[in-house]
Amino acid sequence: MTHTRPEPLIIEPSAGAPAQLFVVLHGESAAPDQVLGLVGAIRQAFPQALIVQPHGRFGAGAARRWIAQAEPDAEAYVGLVADAGTVLAAEIRSLQQARRLSGEQTALAGFSEGAAVVLEAVCAHPGLAGRALLFSTRFATLPQAAPAQTTLHLLHGAADGVAPVDQARQVHGHLAELGGDATLDMASHVGHELHEALVRQAITRLQNYLPLRSWESVMGAPAARVDEYSADDDSGKPSAENGTLH
Repeated sequence: MTHTRPEPLIIEPSAGAPAQLFVVLHGESAAPDQVLGLVGAIRQAFPQALIVQPHGRFGAGAARRWIAQAEPDAEAYVGLVADAGTVLAAEIRSLQQARRLSGEQTALAGFSEGAAVVLEAVCAHPGLAGRALLFSTRFATLPQAAPAQTTLHLLHGAADGVAPVDQARQVHGHLAELGGDATLDMASHVGHELHEALVRQAITRLQNYLPLRSWESVMGAPAARVDEYSADDDSGKPSAENGTLH
């Protein structure tokens, strides 16, 4: 049976034309309501942003997914995520064109399977987004090249039993070796969930982290930056002021 894909949930800016675009992807066997906490934090920190929450292309009801096959083996998973990343990139390009927003004004976010698709999209399609927030994901494969125009923020629960944090460490180290711009934040005692500590740290990264490409244009190339620490304190609560992506 073919199930019609619902229209995405869209939150328009508080006033006027959007200054940023956020596209937020839920995880596997879920729906956009899974990421409402993240969306609310983005809305508070970036009131002039257009926020889009698409539904996964496959499945039905509140159990949608981004890849065509449920529970594939590791080999099939790589190809399925690549296909999903291509479709996502095309949808984002269309949205950017319609709303007159650039890749640099765009941030993508995903949880679990959604994050794997986001990583694939930004690595395979240069300039698609200025930032990518990757929460608690089992990455399909190590990137062959780091996206030069995208800052990647990996956010992970240290006690994640579904997508072990060691894989996030591996991806982060690999990106550093490739000269990529990536951060890794871990929340201790947090499992496979979109925990408020990780959401809080994601907003802090968006508002306060200077992308490597911006740093290099002013200061020259720095040493590889590895930002790895516990993210589960209360010191990084997002500001209610309109932030910046770059």
